[in-house]
Amino acid sequence: MAFPELEDVLRAIGIDIWLPIPMFGLMVGIAFFTGKWLATKEARRIMPALDPEFMNNACLYGFLAGLLGARLFHILEYPGEFLADPKAMLLSRGGFTIFGGLIVGSLTAAWYARRKGAPIPLLLDAAAPGLMLAYAIGRIGCQISGDGDWGIAVTSPAPAWLPDWLWAQTYAGNIAHVSIPAPGVYPTPIYETIMSTLAFAILWRVRRQSHAPGWLFGLYLLLAGVERFLVELIRVNSTYSLFGLAVTQAQLISTGCIVAGLVVMWRRAAPRPA
Repeated sequence: MAFPELEDVLRAIGIDIWLPIPMFGLMVGIAFFTGKWLATKEARRIMPALDPEFMNNACLYGFLAGLLGARLFHILEYPGEFLADPKAMLLSRGGFTIFGGLIVGSLTAAWYARRKGAPIPLLLDAAAPGLMLAYAIGRIGCQISGDGDWGIAVTSPAPAWLPDWLWAQTYAGNIAHVSIPAPGVYPTPIYETIMSTLAFAILWRVRRQSHAPGWLFGLYLLLAGVERFLVELIRVNSTYSLFGLAVTQAQLISTGCIVAGLVVMWRRAAPRPA
């Protein structure tokens, strides 16, 4: 089952009330405030003299720009659908590409930091755990609402050790208004939430280790890239032909994240100066 609005969730547990709040938007909001709180907490630990309002502003600008970037990259991924009905795609409650949000949002926050003369590598380190946790929470919204970010059709029974709902779902009543025949598709948002939560745990565990500024963000890029590349193997997405291979936009970007993450970690491996 999918629950596009909060009232659908409440109705499923026996509470019949009119509350048309989109679940995807609600979870994105929770993800933003959780990530912002964590990033601000880490920024104060790393840079005690930093203006408390700076991180709030940087997160807000990054979030707003990220929403535009997520929509833009979705349009670039499905140009045919956009040209066929631009208004429908622009005003849809779905249709956001997470990597587009990450790229545009991070660049905007970095631009703001540069204008204010703040140390960008340290700020990126402070933001890394919060970004990963926010992504994990955001994917819960994709799962609950059934926004189309699911996997390919399942063609084999679930392993004996795995619950059926974790192997295949039909997302009945999904916000994308797509009918999925049984046994269903892979619930990839759940997989992404699990992997991103584990990645967050790694970032949180090593964040106090001695490395040059920017190293932790490099690790974030590596983990985010690996996670997304793997899930794309069973995701439904538009593909491009590259050197005879069919690849998705997310696979191209995630590969770039992996390479960039490794390079940053290599170049920033030295301990922070005392």
